[in-house]
Amino acid sequence: MNSLPVTIALLLGSAAAIYLACEVFVNGVEWVGRRLAVGEQATGSILAAIGTALPESVVTFVAVAFGASAAQKQIGVGAALGGPLVLSTIAYATVGIVLICCRTKLPKTAAIRNDFHSLSRDQGWFLVIFAAKIGLGLAAFAFKPWLGVLFLAAYGAYFWKEMRGTSDIEEEALEPLKLMPRVADPPTWAAVVQTVAALGVIFAASHLFVKQLDVLGPALGLKPQLLALLLSPIATELPETLNAVIWVRQGRHRLALANISGAMMIQATVPTAFGLFFTPWVLDPALLVGAAVTAVAVLAMFLAFRRGFISRVFLAAMAGFYGLFAVLVLALKLY
Repeated sequence: MNSLPVTIALLLGSAAAIYLACEVFVNGVEWVGRRLAVGEQATGSILAAIGTALPESVVTFVAVAFGASAAQKQIGVGAALGGPLVLSTIAYATVGIVLICCRTKLPKTAAIRNDFHSLSRDQGWFLVIFAAKIGLGLAAFAFKPWLGVLFLAAYGAYFWKEMRGTSDIEEEALEPLKLMPRVADPPTWAAVVQTVAALGVIFAASHLFVKQLDVLGPALGLKPQLLALLLSPIATELPETLNAVIWVRQGRHRLALANISGAMMIQATVPTAFGLFFTPWVLDPALLVGAAVTAVAVLAMFLAFRRGFISRVFLAAMAGFYGLFAVLVLALKLY
């Protein structure tokens, strides 16, 4: 086992690697989206979301499918619930904080309001799927594992809808592909190679980050499933969060919001399917509290998107829901 200073150094180093790789990934996936002729929102909600959601999806799959004990499988269940909690609170808050730091306000145009309305539909569908996900965790019955297929089908339907969608916002000029910085119109294969290579680094660095959290968890006296719910998702959701930072700094907040929304749809379906396939999917009190806070946070975003009431201060305030969850865990002694 590494010493505490080494663990902290690896934690910080892996976080830095994730950020740098996200810079390269964002650049590559934008060019892939341009080559596939998909809208900017689909680039964020589908292409970028699938790539950056791989680390947490793999963590869940490995834990529930290959875990040697019930505690290890429970870590996978906690991760499947922790992802949406972090995305709906910290990730959205990051967008607001960066907007405030950059002194940038969200534009108020008809096209942006249309984007917000589309994102509100995503939040609405998430709430429906998430409610089913939590409801299944309250009961035990023989054919529960087969219901995992329905969650995969739900994501398939979302994927089809987003890829067929169109955007009424003109395409912006992209930064040169980092793999070929002097080529104004890089080939598709170069964009794909850059995106896949960056994704590999994100994947490896995210796993290293999670391992360091696993070392810190026992030192903090946290249960395995609570660690998975409270801390591990912060690591595995770093790609989405850092993508948001990068895109907002570039003035492309709509991509940042679409990426978070798309990642939430993945987290509501794919990891849940894995959990249903390989575990009893029974939720303990800490997980139920986390689920309740997530539902309230997403409901707030749904109403805000629906009414077009999205401001940088409102987004930054979403972090308060994560703080509420931490307070409830301490107050109810669920750790």
